[in-house]
Amino acid sequence: MKNVILSGGNGTRLWPLSRKLLPKQFLKLFDNTSLFQLTIKRNLDICDSFMILSNIEQYFIALDQYEELNINKTAEFILEEEAKNTAAAIAFSAFHSDKDEILFVTPSDHLIHNNAKYHEAIQQAKELAKDGYLVTFGITPDEIHTGYGYIEAQGFDVVKFHEKPDYQTAKHYIQANKHQAKYFFNSGMFMFKAGVFLEELKLHSPNVYKQALNSYNSKQTINQQQIRIKNMHSIPDISIDYAVMEKSAKIKMIPAMFGWNDVGSFDSLTKEIPTKEGIEINSQNNFYYSLEDNKLIAGIGIEDLIVIDTADALLIAKKGQTQNVKQIVEKLKQQHKELLTTHTTVYRPWGSFETLIDKNGYKIKRIIVKPNQRLSLQKHFHRSEHWIVVSGTAEVQVGQKSYLVRPNESTYIKAGEEHRLSNPGKIPVVLIEVQVGEYTKEDDIIRIEDDYKRDE
Repeated sequence: MKNVILSGGNGTRLWPLSRKLLPKQFLKLFDNTSLFQLTIKRNLDICDSFMILSNIEQYFIALDQYEELNINKTAEFILEEEAKNTAAAIAFSAFHSDKDEILFVTPSDHLIHNNAKYHEAIQQAKELAKDGYLVTFGITPDEIHTGYGYIEAQGFDVVKFHEKPDYQTAKHYIQANKHQAKYFFNSGMFMFKAGVFLEELKLHSPNVYKQALNSYNSKQTINQQQIRIKNMHSIPDISIDYAVMEKSAKIKMIPAMFGWNDVGSFDSLTKEIPTKEGIEINSQNNFYYSLEDNKLIAGIGIEDLIVIDTADALLIAKKGQTQNVKQIVEKLKQQHKELLTTHTTVYRPWGSFETLIDKNGYKIKRIIVKPNQRLSLQKHFHRSEHWIVVSGTAEVQVGQKSYLVRPNESTYIKAGEEHRLSNPGKIPVVLIEVQVGEYTKEDDIIRIEDDYKRDE
């Protein structure tokens, strides 16, 4: 059985913690472990291999976090040029698998409690999948919730899928369950044979099948571990629920008895991680979280608030209203789009950089380059760069000349010069970069050669 992990989402409902280039599934919020890593760890003993669906920009974060776990199992990466929802993503995984292989499809950003019950549900689903069914998992609701779709079921048989309800409808579902459990949260987890899924997709959503197959057939194979799916613009943007699950006659549902949290809002996150300790006066029932470990938080005369602090944004919300973060995100798309994309720290395949100061005419960064990694050979038209090495030994190429720069030494690259920064050593290189010029945005980079094929 293969675990297909859907990890390409942006997690905007957890902004400002979650950003496009570091979404919630990769945030290390749980004892320095991410939701993505927890997904792999809990399925390690269940599945023979992993297939990770993501986008090209998040590939290197996913690869780094997978390798951090130091596990001896195969992981393949299918990277999408565009986001086209779950029907196409799962189709790619099925095209790339043997038709009789069982695929266990899971989101990468859910928390599961009670592994024994989880394993029991997986085994039940596996038996049904062997018999040719498309299996979904229903979560028994523990509260009135309007943010999830619902599945109406009798035992293993699905009666109907229901859209996200209004409050009164959700309340009716919960009240009906007091007599006999029949309404369940749609967990977004599935299990089936690859070939059975493709047959049902072709039957019920033939255009999705056709366009996804066309894109898959024009895939770019980077290496044994990584393929890239391009030419995706013609694929309908549709979920597996709409494309297949709500139409097929081969659906079964496992009533899941394990604890489940999709961490889809700060209200749900506060149930899973402790608040940051602060100083309070006449205040109660508040939740604080800060990415700055040394920042003190103090509250006076406040209650029932969720306070989320990052280096470049501060969110303050009333408990029970954090689903409305999506409205903030919509406003940011018009006014401060960059705040949806990156933190002040940005991760790259070779390491990371943190913007310390960004002013008109200059920018200061802290750059970390991992051992045996190097940046692209590049040039800039609008800025020159000063590099001061803090630790490690950097190898610098400028034009045809290469030389080493050691701690407390510096070098200078003029605007327009081709250059490259490498770390040939065994420890990370840490340096301070000072950019000076009329334009210092990240898009002033002309890549001439890149080990990571980012411009292909």
